Amino acid sequence: MELIDRYLQAVKFWLPKNQKQDIIAELSEDLREQVADREGELGRTLNDSEIAELLKQRGRPVLVANQFRPQQQLIGPVLFPIYLFVLEVVGAFYLAPWILVWITIAIFRPAHPGQTLLTTFGSFWTAFWPMAFFMIGSITVIFAIIERVQNKSKFMEEWDPRKLPPVRDPNRIAISASVTELIANMVFCTWWTFWVGELWYPTLIHFAGVTIKLAPAWRYFFWGFLLLGVGNTVLAAMNLFRPYWTSGRAGLRLVSDVIGSALFCWLTRANIVVGLSVVNVAPERTAQIAHAINWWSARMFPTAVAFCGLIALNNVYRIIRVRSKTGPGAVLSLTR
Repeated sequence: MELIDRYLQAVKFWLPKNQKQDIIAELSEDLREQVADREGELGRTLNDSEIAELLKQRGRPVLVANQFRPQQQLIGPVLFPIYLFVLEVVGAFYLAPWILVWITIAIFRPAHPGQTLLTTFGSFWTAFWPMAFFMIGSITVIFAIIERVQNKSKFMEEWDPRKLPPVRDPNRIAISASVTELIANMVFCTWWTFWVGELWYPTLIHFAGVTIKLAPAWRYFFWGFLLLGVGNTVLAAMNLFRPYWTSGRAGLRLVSDVIGSALFCWLTRANIVVGLSVVNVAPERTAQIAHAINWWSARMFPTAVAFCGLIALNNVYRIIRVRSKTGPGAVLSLTR
């Protein structure tokens, strides 16, 4: 009954997080009992059109999910979960990045005489608050208008369950992702070996009249990233032919990403550029450039640590998900 699974997945998206599994199990049992009763009356298995009609009578997924949510007064009980979802998207993909960009600029921008942290924060808040208020207010006004006209529209009633998206297995690896990763790692290994490292002289890089002399520690970074690239190539090939995450492969990806993150964070603090030579550029100027590269690289260390920490957390979550076999597809299968 794939159509029922797709319907349950759509309902689950709008449910409160702490009640999703219980509600989906209850709703799944109810729907399957209805199907069984109807099949008993007809003496045959229902086809997709008949199941779709049964689901249509049950109601659009967002309306069914709304029955299990606390009734809200703002905007209206039907549109309120959609309204919250839009606000979350705006906050995650616009307001939060805007704050991070401002923090980065505040950290790396040279301080002006007489400017304190309080005045800097005040200038940010003065710019941020009107912009956030305008965006949230605009979204609220739009949903308030929709709330007043949606009763006159048949949008919530006229829908086709057969157009719901298929049930997604969170542990399945998309073939396109494996192919992209495989090609990217093969290209990286080739480029890293024959252009960046030059293999036989790994502490010197030459290109377009520029010669970069690297610290002896560069050899560790060179071989470390090359071995990681080869390992990731093998892992991508395995994922291509066996496109499901297992505990073993998820663990290998965690180890690979942790090692790569550690190498990258170490690289930002290693003062790796020892010397720089550019045709027709004075040595004093190239020395300043080399110093600036090392200085800015070191300043990026906290950001690199934070970013690598997020990657590690994502890998840990993948391992937990694989071992617990949870996710939309697994939860639905448990209700059968």
